[in-house]
Amino acid sequence: MAIERLVEPTAASNDMDEERIEISLRPITFTEYIGQEHLKNNLKLAIEAVKKRADGSTLDHILLYGPPGLGKTTMAGVIAHELGASLRVTSGPAIERAGDLASILTNLKDGDVLFIDEIHRLRRAVEEVLYSAMEDYKLDIVIGKGPAARSVRLDLPRFTVIGATTRTGSLAGPLRDRFGIIHRLEYYKEPEIEQIINRTAGILKTKIQPEATKLLATRSRLTPRIANRLFKRVRDFADVNGDGIIDREIATRSLEMMEIDYLGLDPADRNMLRLMYENYGDRPVGLTTIAALTGDEATTIEDFYEPYLLQLGLIARTPKGRVVTEKGRKHLQNPENKV
Repeated sequence: MAIERLVEPTAASNDMDEERIEISLRPITFTEYIGQEHLKNNLKLAIEAVKKRADGSTLDHILLYGPPGLGKTTMAGVIAHELGASLRVTSGPAIERAGDLASILTNLKDGDVLFIDEIHRLRRAVEEVLYSAMEDYKLDIVIGKGPAARSVRLDLPRFTVIGATTRTGSLAGPLRDRFGIIHRLEYYKEPEIEQIINRTAGILKTKIQPEATKLLATRSRLTPRIANRLFKRVRDFADVNGDGIIDREIATRSLEMMEIDYLGLDPADRNMLRLMYENYGDRPVGLTTIAALTGDEATTIEDFYEPYLLQLGLIARTPKGRVVTEKGRKHLQNPENKV
């Protein structure tokens, strides 16, 4: 059984209390949503334009892409709230058949927002049904089988699809072209992560000192989801081993226990770097070889390990494969890289 990494930028655990806390931390307005200023400004303009027209038109379909944990699902909720619309949430893997999508679409109302997470994982047959639904607000379904089969076109309410993906290259061209607004979510800046941690501390009624906030921000991989997850674990440590107040000492001891180093890398990250360097040195390594060395799937390496390591400059992509950079080698050789 795989062990959940604290710095894994995927969704939180299945624990119901954790899930409720996660939902309570999500902002619901643009004012509360910290960071991604360029994206927010563009979306505010588009939403205000739709509201001003008052002619029954809806917001263009939106595609949000970028590394996991940066707030794509949260942004979908904010957009729906700012529009005054209902939000329906599903995911690509959950829609197995065209009939599943038809059921979702026919239950929408005018102005509703349909959020499809991991939209790149939609089956091709489902995608084809979505084309006409997004473009013409029509649903083509086939009734019956064989010679008696006939096609029926149903009218759909005017709705907005918000798709989220970590892999835009995996989207079919015709589907990608049907999104009128396409934006990438970028990694956050440390001051923004500090604001998010302070906001989380306020919601959870936990006292945290500025030095501890800054320390957690530097270890959070510039990702809000990881920042909140680390904060909750440090809060637990403070409650058990202290007076509940998070200061620099408590934060440092907690991070040492979790083995999160000063760049935000955990043992799995360092293990990948170490295996690449010890086995191949300065030579490039193929993705499947890295997966074999670490025991992870190639998609896991590409989606969850690589983005942040590339952002830090610890590894580099070359035409022949991935290579550990000089900065990556220095980090491995640093005796304090676990502090």
